[in-house]
Amino acid sequence: MGGKQRIYKQKIRATATLAKVFRAMELIAASRIGRARDRALGEDPYTRALTASIATVAAHAHADHPLVSERSDTDRVIVFVVTSDRGMAGAYSSSVLREADKLLEELREAGKKPVLYVFGRRGDSYYRFRGAEIAGSWIGESDKPGDATCREISGEFLRRFLAPADEGGVCELHVVSTKFVSMITQTVEIRRMLPLKVVDAPADAEESEEEPLYEFEPSAQEVFDSLLPLYVSQRIFSVLLMSAAAELAARQQAMHSATDNAQELIDKYTRLANNARQSEITTEITEIISGADALEK
Repeated sequence: MGGKQRIYKQKIRATATLAKVFRAMELIAASRIGRARDRALGEDPYTRALTASIATVAAHAHADHPLVSERSDTDRVIVFVVTSDRGMAGAYSSSVLREADKLLEELREAGKKPVLYVFGRRGDSYYRFRGAEIAGSWIGESDKPGDATCREISGEFLRRFLAPADEGGVCELHVVSTKFVSMITQTVEIRRMLPLKVVDAPADAEESEEEPLYEFEPSAQEVFDSLLPLYVSQRIFSVLLMSAAAELAARQQAMHSATDNAQELIDKYTRLANNARQSEITTEITEIISGADALEK
């Protein structure tokens, strides 16, 4: 019985150590989720100003930019999969990869040729292990994407979309990522980002009786053409920020559950250790009584 007590005590110590790690990761995710959520929800002035500008200029320009035009000269399609760099976030990455695999299969069945780009170490390892061809990957910033990385990603996608078909041009861009809904709910989202669909006018302008007058320099069309690449870059940045917030929320929730499960295991092992100790004491008492009886006889 003494051996069982030692085994249970070792398990209690090991589980208690893991519980501390889980608790620390939960607190780290909780401390960062607020800022990530604010950034993801687009509360910065730049996002609001750029979106309003695009909507306003679109009402005064001819939307014939290549970024808003369908392409029929190529069947290549970019699929951008956004995952996490680290694990311990529940089903965050596995859910994205499952939906991405479905999308890749659907595109192949439709006669398209997917061109795979991956953001996050989990997705990169997943597809490399399966021998999939990856056109580009970015790792190390899944929970805090930077401006430079976003510009690099958007620049690569814009280059491929605007390139001729014989130089690797693509006709569409699909993004598979996770949308932050709340601290409890995160949903996988598949969206076609290119070619763009631009709103013709701001919502408040439609409700007003008189539209404001604008003067564009050099022209509404040139301003529209200049703002569209910025708009694409900002939309991709918004996707990465939303995924970062969802990752932190999923990790906090997963670590909270792991901490609770570890505490339940500690309680279980403690009861088993106490039972083993009581059994050992009972056995010792029985042996003493039996020995005393033998001596009397």
